[in-house]
Amino acid sequence: MMRLLIFTVFGYLCGSVLFARVFARLFRRGDILAPSKDGNPGVANAFLYGGFWCGVCTLLGDVLKGFVPVFLLTLGVPAQTLDWRYALVVAAPVLGHAFPVFFRFRGGKGIAVTFGCLLGLFPYTLPFTLFAASFIFFSVVLKVSPHFYRTIFAYIATLALLPLLRVADGVCVAFLIISATVCLKLHMSKEEREKITVKLTWKR
Repeated sequence: MMRLLIFTVFGYLCGSVLFARVFARLFRRGDILAPSKDGNPGVANAFLYGGFWCGVCTLLGDVLKGFVPVFLLTLGVPAQTLDWRYALVVAAPVLGHAFPVFFRFRGGKGIAVTFGCLLGLFPYTLPFTLFAASFIFFSVVLKVSPHFYRTIFAYIATLALLPLLRVADGVCVAFLIISATVCLKLHMSKEEREKITVKLTWKR
């Protein structure tokens, strides 16, 4: 239990580092959140208001802060055998990103960090593949717009598929926590709620 507690705290602290703010300062871009519509310290605003390299560095940082704690955990325990006790460890980086202790608990949505956490389960790639495939499906096949709703659809679809494909209990519970956190942050977001549209890509 002490090992799980240590990794949970480590993952949360890693998640609490908001790289959009860090790299905006390093690249001298000022407050990149001020002109943004949603005030989200994430990858999209890093690209839009911080520039290409600020965006790339933020993307890598957000993915890595999810990847590293989970990957280090699974060096000792195969990811496909994780039970519910490991769920909070896997979800901790997303919780840290959403409610960062270093930034008065005002964080981002955690989408890139989610990808990082699932990548950290390597070589157990099924959860990551399902999540990536869900985003691609709702972007390319059954196109859901705007991105706000596409994200919700992708999380819900993945959440439904994980237990159906007998993914480890710990990963399923972790993704439930992650999904609830991301949906809460989306609900709290300042961005405008445009009307949802759902259509097959090849149909106009």
